[in-house]
Amino acid sequence: MRLLLALALAASPAPAQQMPVVQLNAGMHLIRAEVAADYATRMTGLMHRASMPSNAGMLFIFDESTTHCMWMKNTLLPLSVAFIDERGTIINVEDMEPQTEDSHCASRPARYALEMNRGWFAARGLKPGSRIGGIPGIK
Repeated sequence: MRLLLALALAASPAPAQQMPVVQLNAGMHLIRAEVAADYATRMTGLMHRASMPSNAGMLFIFDESTTHCMWMKNTLLPLSVAFIDERGTIINVEDMEPQTEDSHCASRPARYALEMNRGWFAARGLKPGSRIGGIPGIK
């Protein structure tokens, strides 16, 4: 009986990893962002999620500024991604289709990427040159 219980527990999926959360701001707009700051969390991102609150997102923190690209493999939600430089300034915003492997890239070296529900940035008038505040490590 214990062997069956052990096998059942081993076969069940592991609980989702709890990610750190930060509060960001874009002018008067507050954002609750989960932080993906290591390779494993950046690779998983927002995969397999069926919904996301309107002012929630995911902040990707990369090890270095370079031309990072994002894709939507196994991502069910339509998203927009803002690529952000080391000062917190939006470089470019790209809209992404769910469940595709199309690359969406920063137009110049970026240190961060912020994924939100598709259209979130446009609906708030946020575009290249706008600043995102509250990013860890940026004053």
